[in-house]
Amino acid sequence: MPLLNRQTAEPLSRLRCIACGANPHSAGQDFRCTACGDLLEFFYPGWTSDRPDPAALKSLWLKRRTSSEALDQSGVWRFRELLPHIPEEHAITLREGNTPLYSLPQCARATGVENLQAKHQGMNPTASFKDTGMTFAASSAHQQEFRWVACASTGNTSASMAAYAARGNMHCLVLIPDGKISWGKLSQALDYGALTCQLRTDFDGCVRILNELVRQKPVYLLNSVNPYRIEGQKTAAIELMEQLGWEPPDHIIVPGGNLGNSSAIGKALVEMRELKLISRLPKLSIIQAKGANPFYRSVREFGGTKIEAMTADTLATAIRIGNPASWKKALRVLQATGGEVEEVTEVEIATAKAEIGADGIGCEPASAVTLAGLKKLRRSGFVKASESVVLILTGHLLKDPDFTIKFHRGDLFRGTPDEGEAAQAKYLQRAPVVLDADLGAVIGALDAAEKN
Repeated sequence: MPLLNRQTAEPLSRLRCIACGANPHSAGQDFRCTACGDLLEFFYPGWTSDRPDPAALKSLWLKRRTSSEALDQSGVWRFRELLPHIPEEHAITLREGNTPLYSLPQCARATGVENLQAKHQGMNPTASFKDTGMTFAASSAHQQEFRWVACASTGNTSASMAAYAARGNMHCLVLIPDGKISWGKLSQALDYGALTCQLRTDFDGCVRILNELVRQKPVYLLNSVNPYRIEGQKTAAIELMEQLGWEPPDHIIVPGGNLGNSSAIGKALVEMRELKLISRLPKLSIIQAKGANPFYRSVREFGGTKIEAMTADTLATAIRIGNPASWKKALRVLQATGGEVEEVTEVEIATAKAEIGADGIGCEPASAVTLAGLKKLRRSGFVKASESVVLILTGHLLKDPDFTIKFHRGDLFRGTPDEGEAAQAKYLQRAPVVLDADLGAVIGALDAAEKN
């Protein structure tokens, strides 16, 4: 049952369909509106009559940072006043959140932005932003006494779900596209004990099978259509604002795959302004890979009135999604914040990833679309040199080490139509130098590097 407002008995949180506005008491197995079939989201009618005091919330959250209580040590559960109620005994936490905000001085100089920072969600327990949503959604499954949880995944979701299922003593099923996933991510799901099925299809085909499965078996769906996932993920934006002293940046730039993360961050920004935790909204922009850009095309070609599914093709496997489930939510975020949507090429992604690495901050390829997109937004004039920008890095460098090794060896685009363009990024490549075990040879390599 939802937690009630002390004064009015109004539920503090309720479900609502994003399309028809229906308010179901609970969600079905597929988390779709039974009236129109669209997605559900949480809203907070209790805030109307019992609005939390912003100063008191900020003080409480700050105090919890020094607490030894398990929920307070989580960068998600620490902000539980802005989340639907889940009893503490059902909370599954790995101390997720609490991720760093890094400055990017070299990238700032390269893009001509004076104030550029990166919120690195890859520093979560399973090395991606998925953990912030998974802790909350897996806890919901535990509260409802599900024995099995399941997801379709390009990698990060499966790793996160498997870890939280293991901690919550639940079984988990992972559906992944055969041959289209980073082995670094798959290895995590295997180690955490998942039943992993590699289907001969793409991510969207895995989603279709999963939706059919949950309608027939008592399996709890943990993809981002689950509104509990979105609620957990929105805490990254709350934490970011706290790190910035509650002074919003001018721009937040997010990778665009299934579009749940951008939806969650945007939802949090709107809610924080409503609660007077922040005074204004930053512009939230979404960047997609050119080979997996259905949302970009929806906005640019159709004004966001529809989306056309495509066969996605990008080396940034985390965003290789051709039919994003949360596109309507993401569109609302763009409209609410005045953000933009852009697309970037494979070479632009690889170059940006190496440039972020040159600042000592590693990330997976999908994260690097943010810097590549920032360059285009700077050239168009959408982002000004004097404005502050935060990039959301969604996954750790070690999620896809093969991509990194191939780039630095010069093999990533060899024999492809992108080979010519990739030559422009050669100055960023740092391939290992194979030498005899001889001091003179090592000194020679050192001197050569000094000259370059």
